This record gives sequence, structure tokens and C-alpha cells, in this order.
Amino acid sequence: MTLPISRREALRKALLVAGSMGAAAGLYAKSRGPERAFTPAEGARIRDESFAFLQKCHRKDGGYNPSPDPAYHGNSDTAESDLAAVTYAAVLAKTFQRKLPGASRSAEFIQGHQQPDGVFVNHEGNLKPTDDLAILYNTVQGVVSLRALGEKPRVNPVHVMDRFFKNDRFRKLPWYTMSFYPLFYASLGAHFPDEYRKAIASWLRSHQSPDGYLANLVASTFHLVHFFRLIGQPVPRASAVVDSVIKGQQANGAWHHHPRSWDVHSCFDAVFILRQLGGDSKRCRAAINKGADWALTCRTADGGFSHFPGEHSDVDAVYFQLGTLIQAGWIPGADFNLPDAETLSWGHAMKPGKIYPYP
Repeated sequence: MTLPISRREALRKALLVAGSMGAAAGLYAKSRGPERAFTPAEGARIRDESFAFLQKCHRKDGGYNPSPDPAYHGNSDTAESDLAAVTYAAVLAKTFQRKLPGASRSAEFIQGHQQPDGVFVNHEGNLKPTDDLAILYNTVQGVVSLRALGEKPRVNPVHVMDRFFKNDRFRKLPWYTMSFYPLFYASLGAHFPDEYRKAIASWLRSHQSPDGYLANLVASTFHLVHFFRLIGQPVPRASAVVDSVIKGQQANGAWHHHPRSWDVHSCFDAVFILRQLGGDSKRCRAAINKGADWALTCRTADGGFSHFPGEHSDVDAVYFQLGTLIQAGWIPGADFNLPDAETLSWGHAMKPGKIYPYP
């Protein structure tokens, strides 16, 4: 069994990586810790450095590289599709009511990924554009990013989703895709067909364990919670979900119990669940703060974030780690009163208790 890395050891490793990059002085990896409060000034610094990092990743064609390092090709979403990084830059900018630099060119970059049938495809990345997973992922990201930029797809993609409900095709895709559908319809401003909504809701309920988890993964469970929050219905077994998430937190504040590719976003996922379902209880607040502490250990020398302490910076990690800190209330300036907050990717700006009805 591998013991969790202590916060001190994680910070030590991060500093070593920063030193090897010749920029140790630029690394912000100071943990909140029990001995001091995390200040708004520190949160503002992290926010501004994160946006500066995103600008370093901006390309002349309007897209975004996974990191400023041209030899790095991304991890998780940024490795799969070149629509991921531009989407996360756009939704973070809207979260803080900032105008994304080169926004019109980024919108054109995204529009250029749409096909005549409405499907969005990746031009770079590991996804095979014709596969169902790629069609779903890219089309959702295309619609979400354009919404964040105040644009609409040139071709209405509303019927792209129909393919997934013929012969229950959606069931063949990973659990983490289940909340893609309501996110798509919300971002497009289109009606989520009742039969599609009921089919997914039934599928999720039938596979949820008594402890509230789905597939014994916090990531899968996140998408179950996200799905029901997006359709404005109570999350099934919500109390059990909260209990299981709190029980699953590790001593270092993280929630990594499986291969890294399975749990790469698990801290964000767990914090979303606790914030949305926990009612701001003392135990949930403590777990959220502890998770935010862990996210801080993933700060990198170039102003971004890595997925795990001491690893490479990545726009994907910036979205999820900064999103964790935003949900914890540690980053000033985030707008939680946006009328379409539910359309900003994976729920970091959604208000607990607010009903987000699908169209």
C-alpha cells in the first residue's frame, strides 16, 4: 500500500521541480495550514497568475496549448482534444467577468471545428473524431465554449445527441459522460427531451450503490450529482453520497484511490459534491478547506497548476485546481450570480441550493 504524500513532502517536491525549471522563486505553493488564514490577497494573486499562465498558452489561431512548454502535449482533457484548453480559458474568463484576450479569434477557432452536420471534431489530440465518445465530448465542449464567449454554433447541433439514444447507445459510453447531455442542452438553450432525461436518470439510479457512489469512483459519482443538479431534481441518496465522500478523503486532503487517469480530477469532483449537497455543514466545510489546501500544493513555477504535486503545468489542471479553490471561496471576484452559471463546464460557479431547470 502506498501511503499518502504529506503536504510538506508534496511542497518539497514541487519546489525541486520549480528549481529544475530555473524559476523556484516564482512558485506559490504555501499551504493554508491550521496556523494561518488564507487571505483574499493571496487568492487574488493566484487568480491573476493563473490568467497570466493562460495567456502564455494562447496561440495566434485563437486556440490554447496545454502549457507554454511546446514539448508537452497535455494530460486528461488537453491530451484528448484541442477544444479542451480553449473551453477552460473561456469559462474561467466568464466566471470572473473578464474578456478573454483574442476572444473573437478563439470563437472562430472553435467554429472551425464544426462539421456541416453540426458535429464538432478535434483537429489535434488523442480522440478519434468519428468515435461516439469524441463526437459527444467535442460537441459539448464546442457548445459550452461558444456560450462562454457569447456566440452560438453556426450550425445548430441539437440533433447530434439523438444518435446516443438509439438502442440506448449512451449506455456504452463511460459514466463520466452522463452529465454531458444536460450540460449540452443547457448551453445550447435547447429543450432536453424528456425521454432522454428519463433514460439517463433511470440508468444512473439503477447503478448507484447504497453508499451513494457510482462505480465506486468519486469521479463517476460527481457526474451523477452534476446530472441531477443540472436537471433541477434532488440527487438520489444525497446524504449517503456526502458521508462516503467525507469518508474517502485522504490525510493529505486529496481523494486519490485509483489509477491516476481515473482520479485525475477527484479533488474538484469531491469538493463540488460537498459544496452542492453538504449544506455548508462544519464537516463539509472542513473537508472542502482541506481539499483546497491540497490543490494549492499543485501550483507550478510558471503560474499554473499541475494535476498532482510536482508535475507539469496544464490548462486542464488550471481549470480543475483553480475551480476547487473557487468553490472553496478562496478566490475573490468569482461571480456566483451569473444567470447561466450552470453552463460553465463542470459546475464550479453553480450556487448550492439554486434550482437550475433544464429548458
